[in-house]
Amino acid sequence: MRTKICGITSYEDAMAAIDAGADALGFVFYKESSRYISKEDAKEIIKKLPPFVEKVALFVNEDAETIDEICLHVKATLAQIHFDAPQELYASLKTPYIKVVRAQTKEDVLNYANEYRLIDAHCESYGGAGKRINIEWFENIDCSKIILAGGLDPLNVVELKKYGFYGVDVSSGVEKSQGKKDYQKVSEFIQNAH
Repeated sequence: MRTKICGITSYEDAMAAIDAGADALGFVFYKESSRYISKEDAKEIIKKLPPFVEKVALFVNEDAETIDEICLHVKATLAQIHFDAPQELYASLKTPYIKVVRAQTKEDVLNYANEYRLIDAHCESYGGAGKRINIEWFENIDCSKIILAGGLDPLNVVELKKYGFYGVDVSSGVEKSQGKKDYQKVSEFIQNAH
């Protein structure tokens, strides 16, 4: 499974994740998140990163123009649309994007089944808040285009291998405090996912 370490707020955390083998890093451009990063800080980190690492910019309740502007400014390679956006928003985006399904029911995990998508546990705030999704919802369905998020950590990621997810996304499960990564946990998570 491919791995994304989300909620990156420092160059040191970014490099620790890359050195541990992360395929993607996530930068949160949602001001109400404890992992929020300004576009200037994100730009400074991203410009120093090595090639071949996906730089994902996470957005909540923004318009297409703002998303494109920030992604271009910071040199993000993918926008993560973490809200129920209208189809017009996707149609007008110039930046490659991934949709997020905030699943409340088993049926929700089949939304956008023909596209790569990120599935997170639904909660009132945006981002899974460490809440785990019901893993039984993924029994007997094609998970090859699903990136799973929500309540993952170095221990429980091991049990996901049998489902054949495209990837996994973690934030709070590899932190020592909000917005600060625990490098041992990051390393174990990536090792166990791969």
